[in-house]
Amino acid sequence: MTTEELFAKVYTQFKMHFYRAVFRNFENREATLTTVETFCMEVIHAMGRPTINEFASFLRMSSPNAAYKVNNLVRKGYLRRVRSEKDHREYYLEVTQRYIDYCNVSNSYVDDVMKRVRERMTDKEWADFHHTLEILTDEMKADIPMEVKEPAI
Repeated sequence: MTTEELFAKVYTQFKMHFYRAVFRNFENREATLTTVETFCMEVIHAMGRPTINEFASFLRMSSPNAAYKVNNLVRKGYLRRVRSEKDHREYYLEVTQRYIDYCNVSNSYVDDVMKRVRERMTDKEWADFHHTLEILTDEMKADIPMEVKEPAI
C-alpha cells in the first residue's frame, strides 16, 4: 500500500468512526441535527467565531441561505449569536455546550487513537510524526481561504 493510500485509509477510518457514533446517537435520542446541519456546525466550530457572512463566504453559499441554517441551529440550541462589542451591528457565531457534547464523541476517539499511537512510537518517531503533521497543516492552508482555528478537543 502506498503512503497516499494509507493516509486515505486513516482519514476514512476517522470519518467512519464519527458517522457510526452520530448514527448511534440517533437511536438513543431524537435526531436533532440533519446531515447538512452537522457539517455546518463542524465548519462553524473549526472557524472559531465567524460572522454569518464569513461562514457563508467560506462555504460559498448565499447569505440568506446561511442565515436560514444559522437560525435553525440557534433554535435547536447548538449555536448562539454573540454581538460584537466593537461593532454592535455584527454578530459572531459560537457553538454551545450542547454541540461540544455532541462532537466530543468523535474527539474522544481521536484522543484514544493518538494515545495508543504515542505509546508505540519512540520520542524521535513522535517528533517526526508531529513535524509531518505540521507540514500537512501548512500545505492544506493554501486550500483554505481563511485561518481556521484548532477545534476544542
